[in-house]
Amino acid sequence: MKIDFANLQHQYQLYKTEIDANIQKVLDNSNYIMGDEVRELESELEKFTKAKHAITCSSGTDALLLAMMALDIQPGDEVITTVFSFIATAETIALLKAVPVFIDIEESTFNIDASKIEAAVTSKTKAIMPVSLYGQPADMDEINAIAQKHNLKVIIDGAQSFGATYKEQAEVHHCDIYTTSFFPSKPLGCYGDGGAVFTNSADYAEKMKMLRVHGQNKRYQHKYIGLGARLDTIQAAVLLAKIPHYKKEMQTRQQVADEYTAFLHNKVKTPLTKANRSSVWAQYTIRVNKSDEVQEKLKKAGIPTAVHYPMPFHLQECFLYLGLKQRSYLVAEEASNEVISLPINPFLNDEEMGWVIQSLNSILYE
Repeated sequence: MKIDFANLQHQYQLYKTEIDANIQKVLDNSNYIMGDEVRELESELEKFTKAKHAITCSSGTDALLLAMMALDIQPGDEVITTVFSFIATAETIALLKAVPVFIDIEESTFNIDASKIEAAVTSKTKAIMPVSLYGQPADMDEINAIAQKHNLKVIIDGAQSFGATYKEQAEVHHCDIYTTSFFPSKPLGCYGDGGAVFTNSADYAEKMKMLRVHGQNKRYQHKYIGLGARLDTIQAAVLLAKIPHYKKEMQTRQQVADEYTAFLHNKVKTPLTKANRSSVWAQYTIRVNKSDEVQEKLKKAGIPTAVHYPMPFHLQECFLYLGLKQRSYLVAEEASNEVISLPINPFLNDEEMGWVIQSLNSILYE
């Protein structure tokens, strides 16, 4: 049996009629930059999240840059974030010449350990950037309490969590700015790079709209130093075809995750979803000993896996200038040696899930 990790081709075939029609409309109109579909998508994203403002952009990475630029993060400012995520989380802080301040993670969720944040706040701290890793929000009540106490801004890096909820609300309602990614393999993905920023602040929204077009407030008049960070019209067309199906896909992802957990929770460390929140299960990540050996054996059984992530930020060569050392963030370091993400998507059938579970069982107990 050969299992597809993301099943993007299967998804395309299911929605082919709508996707092809939407793309053809863009081709017929030949308005490839900031076409009507872009604003139409932003309206649908606002309806989906009940956010006052959704601004699409060229990637999840640029979404983070737009958010920090809107909050006027300056060189030397400190931004507190997790030590365990995709590089864009910390990289964007450094690109703005700000200082990423890393916090270790919770063992149960892999998200930032909110209990360790306040001790890291200094007079230079300007923002906290939790990541909703693998699709689940962090402890936003605790994080927002710290931010309010110290007059800090909160950006949620939701590159993996679009559609997740915290206390039955979209994450945008628990921060100053929420960002996400529409990279093809994300739960809601386009057919290239894409992203969005969400906020309930009219001022931040207006600024980010300008920042994504080189800081322009009128044609060839530039209020800010900005970016070329627009979402292509064709990508908006793809997402417009997919978003009507997304709530059903989220439900199916949850069913797949539940089935994995039911069969694996006594055999390996399975992921925990905390109370008062939901996950969109961008990844289903387990912890095992000798993860590299397990991963190789699963590959031989036709089961693709991934490691999200094999090295915490403080050990990356690009962050050596921060002077952090090994064993500074023990939970993240241990997790990086044990995590394996199993195939999860809305189209995994019972036979495929059974094969993953059976193969994993046989490997663990051989």
